[in-house]
Amino acid sequence: MHAVDTNIVVRYLMNDDAVQAGRARQFVDEADIFVPATVILETEWILRSVYRLSPNAVGRAIRQFIGLPTAHQEQPAAVAQALDWFEQGMDFADALHLATAQNCTGLATFDRDFIKAATRLGLATVAEP
Repeated sequence: MHAVDTNIVVRYLMNDDAVQAGRARQFVDEADIFVPATVILETEWILRSVYRLSPNAVGRAIRQFIGLPTAHQEQPAAVAQALDWFEQGMDFADALHLATAQNCTGLATFDRDFIKAATRLGLATVAEP
């Protein structure tokens, strides 16, 4: 199994470079791949910032990719939860931080926007130290 970098995922999803997209599709479709959570984090940022996709479109694209039969991901439950919170308005990086810390008693931050988003979603475990 090979791990993939963000550019493989983005080429696969966006088909924005015919040669690289074709190579990415062939590689991903023919072999089992490992998708690190950090690659999903970067992919979200690129799809939102560079391609200007909405949170729902970003969520659909990432779910499509990690749902491929050849894709194996790091922390699938945490990524799925983070995508849900992201689609409900939380910053994806913050959502992923929180989702991967679910076994902790809370998450300390000085980021007031993160605290507000978490509180709005009923996640009172995010607070200032």
